[in-house]
Amino acid sequence: QVQLVESGGGLVQTGGSLRLSCVASGRTFASYAVAWFRQAPEKEREFVAAISWSGRSTTYADSVKEQFTISRDNAKNTVYLQMNSLKPEDTAVYYCAADSNPMHLSRTPNYDYWGQGTQVTVSS
Repeated sequence: QVQLVESGGGLVQTGGSLRLSCVASGRTFASYAVAWFRQAPEKEREFVAAISWSGRSTTYADSVKEQFTISRDNAKNTVYLQMNSLKPEDTAVYYCAADSNPMHLSRTPNYDYWGQGTQVTVSS
């Protein structure tokens, strides 16, 4: 079993930055692909970014690829999402997801494990 805990969310002004962290339990986390999704109120869960086990492969939603960066530090069992130039439309609960397939990189929410989410609110 893998447990994921997100942190780093909060309230930020338009144009500001946040760095989300996803810390995972388990000694095999380094072999998991990891993704970030987000869900705004009354909207579907939306893919944001994904990263392979090695960090060598990444993919982004078109809406965020110029502003967000996904990375990982397997020694710390942590995946990060650096979010820059934040806009009110980025307001959502952000979820970390992991899959035992190290090259999953799916853009749909079909991952094996999910965190509880962290709220990101971007004010006008």
